[in-house]
Amino acid sequence: MSGVVLVAGGAGYVGSHVCLALAQAGFTPVVYDNLSNGHAAFVQWGALEQGDIRDAARLDEVIALHKPVALLHFAALIEVGESIKEPGRFYENNVAGAVTLIEAARRGSIECMVFSSTCATYGDPVRLPMDETHPQAPLNPYGRSKLMIEQALADYSTYASFRSVCLRYFNAAGADEEGRIGERHEPETHAIPLALQTALGQRSGFKLFGDDYDTRDGTAVRDYIHVMDLADAHVRALKYLLDGGQTTAFNLGTGTGTTVKELIEAIQRTTNKPFEVEIAPRRPGDAPCLVADNSRAREVLGWRPTRSLDDIVQSAWRWHAAEQDRSAG
Repeated sequence: MSGVVLVAGGAGYVGSHVCLALAQAGFTPVVYDNLSNGHAAFVQWGALEQGDIRDAARLDEVIALHKPVALLHFAALIEVGESIKEPGRFYENNVAGAVTLIEAARRGSIECMVFSSTCATYGDPVRLPMDETHPQAPLNPYGRSKLMIEQALADYSTYASFRSVCLRYFNAAGADEEGRIGERHEPETHAIPLALQTALGQRSGFKLFGDDYDTRDGTAVRDYIHVMDLADAHVRALKYLLDGGQTTAFNLGTGTGTTVKELIEAIQRTTNKPFEVEIAPRRPGDAPCLVADNSRAREVLGWRPTRSLDDIVQSAWRWHAAEQDRSAG
């Protein structure tokens, strides 16, 4: 398969890695991004069209110019804490913006979309591992905004013949193995980059939130999935839709949980740089354990993650160390 694919939010962390995978698979990604959280330097495999997903006229212009065969949507605000402080901003961008984007796609004769969703739509787990039939009861405006888009997409499929795949990520991590792109958020809130920045001396210490959970070592368990494994799933989901596949959702995780202590040990082992870890109280809304059941993605898309936790940490370490060198140079 080939053709132009419009990638909204393609200058961000996951979106840029998906653009790399799309190019490797023979597609031509066109990135549409307002660069509020993305980075122009991450756009390396196709054109960059600057614009906001809430700007219908600009979307119409870009779609008419490039005539994409499909849409991939990553353009969202993602910080849970910020969503609690400013819920209106999240609903305006994530929900209203997504509807504006979908309507532009439909005007431009695009018939399908891959949507970047999240396991945060599930809320507190009622069973583990979590499959796609797990109840969806988000705990914050961020998760609710993503669930609202999933629900809207279900209606678009039923009533407007606009098909979609919702990909519910667990914990995306790591970097392109060749070091061309990686994880850069401002401000940074994700555990692996924070720990690596601490190992590099960019931070004074690493905060571990809660060591009294009912888990094997008292710290929270998360399912870390390499961003390039995640990217591979997007390409497979796109091909599934272009082959006529119907609207559905898939979990993207490894099915293996890692505690925060185990993650810190892996990072210290890879970097060979011990660093101070401060035990802090649990954060409100943090579930003790989140692990994916990814069997449906394996069965329908033929997808399986191939990279280990050490692969994730090593690729991220190479990226962050090189970033520090680039800044110093």
